[in-house]
Amino acid sequence: MSLYAELHRHLGGSVVPRVLWRYFHRSQSDLAQRFPEYPEFEEFYTRPRKTLDEYLELHTLVENVQSAKTLPYFIYRLIRGAYIFENLAYLELRYTPYLRTPDHLPQTERIDQMAQIVEIVGQASQLSEYPIVTSQILCMHSRLPYAVNRAIVELSAQNRTYVCGIDLAGGDAYYAERLDEFTELYAYARSLGLNTTGHVYETTDGSYPELLPYLMRIGHGIQIPLRYPELLPELAQQNQCLEVCPTTYLKTGTLEDIRQLKLVFDRCFEAGVDIAICTDNAGLHNVRLPFEYENLLTYDVIGFKELQACQDAAFKHAFAWPHRQRPASILTEVLREDEKVSEPAQSVVN
Repeated sequence: MSLYAELHRHLGGSVVPRVLWRYFHRSQSDLAQRFPEYPEFEEFYTRPRKTLDEYLELHTLVENVQSAKTLPYFIYRLIRGAYIFENLAYLELRYTPYLRTPDHLPQTERIDQMAQIVEIVGQASQLSEYPIVTSQILCMHSRLPYAVNRAIVELSAQNRTYVCGIDLAGGDAYYAERLDEFTELYAYARSLGLNTTGHVYETTDGSYPELLPYLMRIGHGIQIPLRYPELLPELAQQNQCLEVCPTTYLKTGTLEDIRQLKLVFDRCFEAGVDIAICTDNAGLHNVRLPFEYENLLTYDVIGFKELQACQDAAFKHAFAWPHRQRPASILTEVLREDEKVSEPAQSVVN
């Protein structure tokens, strides 16, 4: 049995369409009246969008219902599905805690409530019947004020039990006018010893070389091998890993065909840059991690040797995986020990 690591999954986009549709109907939401039947809702929720901005609007649909009260409901179903259907041994969930607090409260009160959200997500993720190693990445947001983003960095440093790193999300086209601010926040995070990743080089609007020195992993990053391959040797030298989410680029209009990713993988392998294959928004795409693997193989983007290298890279670059080996190696050693114990004792010839 293969066990996998997922390094790039958003809490907002992780809710599968049927679970979300059932929640809307149980809570008598306006969306229940708009979509009385499930197939219409699934088509609306999972269809491709023209731009990243249009795609990100769907996150607000889920963020508005993921509150302190409802988060355990969604997370239980998320972890259950990840364990049963995806064979995940390790999962990093990323989200912006501020966006799970009541939006009618003053900013200072919402900042104060973020710690409770982190605690709820952390506790809800610990399910004995579905033993997955989980951790959280807290996302700064390109449309949130500096004070909120700084508080997110500080909360991450204060809650290392549940938080393994920080991210920057919200649409990469909006970084430019605040680039100095985000550079400062990343430098602050590194000074606190935090692990870092960030949504950069996802689209043609997201090229920010100024942020690269502060990132241990790169959220997406596909435009580097596609448009700036001269940067790859430095990424390899710095041991930076790309978090590539194949279905996302088709859903956001960033790429027209999944086969365009072949150049991404080929150039990264040639330069010695690791890639972890991820889902990004498994629920929003209605595509789980093993299907991402299968699609890449089906369209000859990668072969089985490259797939295994990417699976190894995911555990290698995981911020909170507590073992030196990936699960397959650990299981192999356990089985070998069991075989030694079960071997019949050799008879002694006098």
